[in-house]
Amino acid sequence: MWLLLFATLVVVAILMVNWGTVPAPGPLVTPLLIALCIVKVFEARIGAILAIVIELALSFGVIMDSGQITSSFYLLPLLPVISAATYFGLGGTVLSILGACAINLSQLVFLKLEEYRAIAEGGTSAVIDKDQYPELVLKLLWFPLVGFLTYQLAKLNREKTHTLETTAKQLADTNQSLQEAQAEVRRSERLVALGQLTAGLAHELRNPLGTMKSSAELLSRQVARENEIAKEMAGYIATEVDRTNSLITRFLDFARPQHLRLVPGDITALLDSVVARFERETPAAKTVSVYKNYSPDVPRVSFDAELLERALLNLVVNAAQASPAGSVVTVKTKAVETGTGPGAEIAVIDRGSGIDQKHLENIFNPFFTTKSDGVGLGLAIVSKIIDEHGGQIAVESTLGEGSVFRVFLPAVKD
Repeated sequence: MWLLLFATLVVVAILMVNWGTVPAPGPLVTPLLIALCIVKVFEARIGAILAIVIELALSFGVIMDSGQITSSFYLLPLLPVISAATYFGLGGTVLSILGACAINLSQLVFLKLEEYRAIAEGGTSAVIDKDQYPELVLKLLWFPLVGFLTYQLAKLNREKTHTLETTAKQLADTNQSLQEAQAEVRRSERLVALGQLTAGLAHELRNPLGTMKSSAELLSRQVARENEIAKEMAGYIATEVDRTNSLITRFLDFARPQHLRLVPGDITALLDSVVARFERETPAAKTVSVYKNYSPDVPRVSFDAELLERALLNLVVNAAQASPAGSVVTVKTKAVETGTGPGAEIAVIDRGSGIDQKHLENIFNPFFTTKSDGVGLGLAIVSKIIDEHGGQIAVESTLGEGSVFRVFLPAVKD
């Protein structure tokens, strides 16, 4: 459209020269219009401010070379005025209007100079007649009228665009929250169904396991001493029964509802107990050290010390097992503010192998594990304990760089 419009202007300018229109455009009008067209087409790439300045200068050149104060191109400075009103606020619009008016009014200065030169040469005055000033004022009024109208339209458009962007962001946030809520509901449904199945199956298995272990112990006492193979087999049976019983106990811990004894307390003291227990009882503590980074302004939270210590210890042990020898696991706390109110955030940070992105959504699901000897209940039990505390748990991980498990617990309300 710009090419078409400016091509029409150039053709009209050429026809004015050929037909002897008074005042006839000078030889610079056509190249100046072509330059103005190029600037207008590439305005976005040149930059709005620089392009507007160049357009004002080119408009001045066209008017100067096409009859000055009586130029037929006196409205050409409307182009930079409209651009300024579109791109900038009220200040930019006013400056561009003043510039456009100055372009036309400056022609009076040149006419005054021509008048002095004509008088000096004994000629007549070249200044315009007094009855032409009202027409000049009418010409100049077009610039503020069009400029402010464009500014108002652009302002309304910007406000509408901002409103639409805000609405779109709110819808995106709502959709994200809805998807997270749906995922949480699906996970909760799976956990409930699995918990019921696990509880029933565990109770049914414990009776025959007890019988098997008693039989194995009786067999071990009854066989002759020289029958080492029978005694060894009986020992294997008892060991495997104990291991299976331990696994069933973990199933029941996951399945049965927890009876929390919530007591307001200092989370840093609990974390000190977790770290001390990790260093005292965990083999991984011999190769990995724990760095404590506690914030002094962490609020008090309500928690069941036994259950929460168990959950946090599991996170520290997992971080240590994922870390190479000689590395450091960081336990960090800070005060946070969320949509549900203030609270404390506990972060367990390792610099280990990280977790594949495709596994992040499933790591808190029961029986999901990437360990060859794992059962997949550790993080599921941790998530359940945190949920029953009214908190949240999340994970961020990058392969080859490590993982961050974040636990949020709501602050005690005064």
